[in-house]
Amino acid sequence: MAKLLHPKATAVWLVDNTTLSFKQIADFTDMHELEIQGIADGDVATGVKGFDPVANNQLEAAQIEAAEKDPMVNLKLKPNAAAEGEEKRRGPRYTPLSKRQDRPASILWLVKFHPELADSQISKLVGTTKPTIQAIRERTHWNIANIQPIDPVALGLCKQSELDAAVQIAAAKKAAEGAVMTDDERRKLVSTEQSLGMDPEPKMPSAIEGLETFTLSGNDDDDEEEEKKDSDFADAESFFKIPDNDGDDEDDDDK
Repeated sequence: MAKLLHPKATAVWLVDNTTLSFKQIADFTDMHELEIQGIADGDVATGVKGFDPVANNQLEAAQIEAAEKDPMVNLKLKPNAAAEGEEKRRGPRYTPLSKRQDRPASILWLVKFHPELADSQISKLVGTTKPTIQAIRERTHWNIANIQPIDPVALGLCKQSELDAAVQIAAAKKAAEGAVMTDDERRKLVSTEQSLGMDPEPKMPSAIEGLETFTLSGNDDDDEEEEKKDSDFADAESFFKIPDNDGDDEDDDDK
């Protein structure tokens, strides 16, 4: 989509040379009505030379005439064939200097957790070169021993939506090729939106791991047996009492 050249200078020209309303000029130049009013009052854009949109092939004179007669008519920018596709990104992604040192860590993360991504996809995501990606894949990078994998989204090198889109493209390519994927690879090909929509798997807290068979309620039979034993030996006297031997006493009396 083409954009207006010199919007403020164009607004100055329209204010000086037309009877358009402030709202019409503001909508056409993508400015606020108060800014247009400030231009008319001489408080804004002082010293800015007007830019004629008609002479520069951005607006038709017939549109201005129609808009002057009807305040409800909006001005429309003339399409420019040379400006088609100007908003599309060209070349590798620009990475700020402060984040360039984080690119190897993000590349290692992508190579480790998304090996299905092509080098060209990784290059677009984090703004790097294919030789660097290849060196990290083959672990021949000069600093490979000190590189720790970090999610490029967490580092701010790309958006989560861009990463998900790249993963989906890789998944479609795998499916088209008919390659057999392992369960781990299938899980990696699932986007974040899909994974968030899945039902969470029940997970046992780490604090009680290994106690799956442990129960607080014991066996009722065992409890009754323990109570019976306790009742048998509840009296200390009965516990230490030695039973009388009646047969021995009778023998002693006979003698």
